[in-house]
Amino acid sequence: MSSRSGSRREDETSDQLTGRSASPAVPESSETEAGGLIFYHMDLYGSKERFDIFPEELSGEGERSLGDTRRESALSSEKFQHSQEAGYDLEKEVAELAKMYGLDEDREKELELLGGHPEMVESRRPSARTEKERSQGSVYNASKRSSSVKDQSRSTKQWGLPGEASQDEDESKARADDAESPIRSGEGLSSSGISDEWNSQAVSEEEESGNVFCSTCKIPIRAFDKLFGEHKDHEVTKLPNAMESEKEEIHKNMCKLEEQIAQMENFASHLEEIFITVEENFGRQEENFEVHYNDAVQVLAQKYEEQLEALGEEKRQKLEALYGQLVSCGEHLDTCKELTDTTQELYLENDKANFMKAAITMVDRLEEFLKKEVDLELSTVPDFEERVIDFSEVEQLMNSINIIPAPCAPVINPQAPNAATGTSLRVCWSLFSDDTVECYQLCYKTVNNERRSDEQPEHTLKVKETYCTITNLLPNTQYEFWVSALNASGISPPSERTVYVTAPSPPTIKSKKIRSCENAALVCWESGDINPVDSYTVELSKLADEENGDTITESIVGIPNCEVLIHLQPAQSYHICVRALNLGGSSERSDPVLIHTTGTSFYLNEDTAHPLLAILDDGFTIACDELENPECDLPVYDNSFTRCIGILGSLIPFPGKHYWEVEVEEDTEYRIGVAFENTPRHGYLGANNSSWCMRHIITPSRHKYEFLHSGMTPDIRITLPPRRTGILLDYENCRLSFFNADIAQHLYTFNSHFQHYVHPCFALETPGILRILTGIAVPPWTALP
Repeated sequence: MSSRSGSRREDETSDQLTGRSASPAVPESSETEAGGLIFYHMDLYGSKERFDIFPEELSGEGERSLGDTRRESALSSEKFQHSQEAGYDLEKEVAELAKMYGLDEDREKELELLGGHPEMVESRRPSARTEKERSQGSVYNASKRSSSVKDQSRSTKQWGLPGEASQDEDESKARADDAESPIRSGEGLSSSGISDEWNSQAVSEEEESGNVFCSTCKIPIRAFDKLFGEHKDHEVTKLPNAMESEKEEIHKNMCKLEEQIAQMENFASHLEEIFITVEENFGRQEENFEVHYNDAVQVLAQKYEEQLEALGEEKRQKLEALYGQLVSCGEHLDTCKELTDTTQELYLENDKANFMKAAITMVDRLEEFLKKEVDLELSTVPDFEERVIDFSEVEQLMNSINIIPAPCAPVINPQAPNAATGTSLRVCWSLFSDDTVECYQLCYKTVNNERRSDEQPEHTLKVKETYCTITNLLPNTQYEFWVSALNASGISPPSERTVYVTAPSPPTIKSKKIRSCENAALVCWESGDINPVDSYTVELSKLADEENGDTITESIVGIPNCEVLIHLQPAQSYHICVRALNLGGSSERSDPVLIHTTGTSFYLNEDTAHPLLAILDDGFTIACDELENPECDLPVYDNSFTRCIGILGSLIPFPGKHYWEVEVEEDTEYRIGVAFENTPRHGYLGANNSSWCMRHIITPSRHKYEFLHSGMTPDIRITLPPRRTGILLDYENCRLSFFNADIAQHLYTFNSHFQHYVHPCFALETPGILRILTGIAVPPWTALP
């Protein structure tokens, strides 16, 4: 039987069980115990609590006293017991109770209750709908029953018992006699035990029904639904607690609503005042325009007439000049035509003497005419002179209309958080008056403590709005701003000066200085600004799926220095960026660096390197070419080795286990291990109590390995020289172990309590190359007992 179906049937019968548990107890006789199970019909219990469930049924019987009700209940109970002695249908009662609690779905249990008669089971399986109607009808009709036998038989019919009442009693008596023995012997049940169990269950369900509130569905539920129903996986709380929480939330919202109402009322009142002021100002300006309008129009008309007259005079002059030039051109054409005709007649003259006389005269005349220059240029151009009307007088008239005073000084707002970038600032100001403003004049200059304020160049901008974004500024730099308001009447006094600051430049992560292990990383960076910043923010992006680019981002805020120790998850890859913050806002992200938490990573400290030791481009390979004069005259840093040709790695500041490897040729003599920060730089590694190292030297007979600390070494012989040596530093167990990584062989372990964090150390005693491998996970074969 499913929990959902059981809950549904329990809901249908909860009212009936409540009425039964609240009714007076009926004493059981020894005959009842000997006779088997007796189920008392629910409709016979007419207690006061039962009548309280249906107040509408008692509305017509309000005059009846509680004593009358009890007497009727006792009488009904006696009549029901009399019907039980006459032969009550036990099988039908069991079937109905089985339906109420879902026992009809479990055939085996019902067969056991009925003594193993399957034909009786099949004959008594009414539908769920009929069962619900019967259970509801029995409780409802119980309030209307009287003490008569006729009402009792009607109630029995509502429970779905077929046939007449007398026939039902005979049949039920016979079947009850047959079922008493197997039920009593097979199950060992008693009527009091089952009744008490059902009554307690009904009472518990009634108590739980209103005390739980489902936070997921936002509805009250029963505790039974939380345990077995559809709200099993939902978050719940006690109903009183939920009610108090909702009341508090409603109260908070009401307070906020009241504040908003007050603000809106104040704003509406201010709007009304502004509305009235606008109307008054409009009336004054309208009168002003009316007074000066005619004067302005008269001046414009006069200017128009003057310009039109001048234009007409210019037209007349142009036409006269063109006409004179046209007449001169006609005369010249007539002369040319006359000369042409005379010359043609001369050509027709046959008499040579006459021709020569006329030709000489004609040639002279032509030469004289051609010597005259012909003016082919226009005496005037068709375009007219561009004439501009002088509106100065009109402007004076218009300016006389503006009788408004100069505006008051604005007020610059303080810098808002995150209102700046590295090269720009957004400045805002306010004007707490009704003055008319045409534009604003914003001035600013750089704040420099090293130079006098009056020596800084000032910049001026004119804007229409009450805000302005200034660009092309320097990162993390302070600027001083002040603003004035302008209108036709003049300029306001300047506002008080306010200092704004631009956001910082992006920091630069020192990728070669990063140290990490399987569960942490130490990240260092440099600030990109001269001026100090307020704090830094480190952003972590865990590459959950590198192929698809899926990332999970976290942030660490409020970092005061340029270094932070970050706790990470093992065997992951992270992109790390840094932002700088100040009052102006956040800088852009720095260039990201990639960190893998597969093993311990460190870098070589160049400041500690001996002058003869060279660090190759990869940063993890050291080389030495000559050893003739280790104490050479090359430049030496204060922190570098002077005798031992060695170098220290960066500090390993992480607890736990750390593993790295060293690759070196068999014919190279070297020292590898760890050392404290204050290990002597003028001595050899392993010759003091602040360093632990493995030394490899070549003798004429063999490869010799020494494990040095304070100049002491145990007598250990290694038959197979390692080319790749693994070093395991275990802070927790105070161990430093060396391994032949080629064959996974343990060489030696120092057991020493490291009072401080240590540095990896490396040294070459003969020319050669030594390569360091970091970021390696701790191999499983390094585990020691």
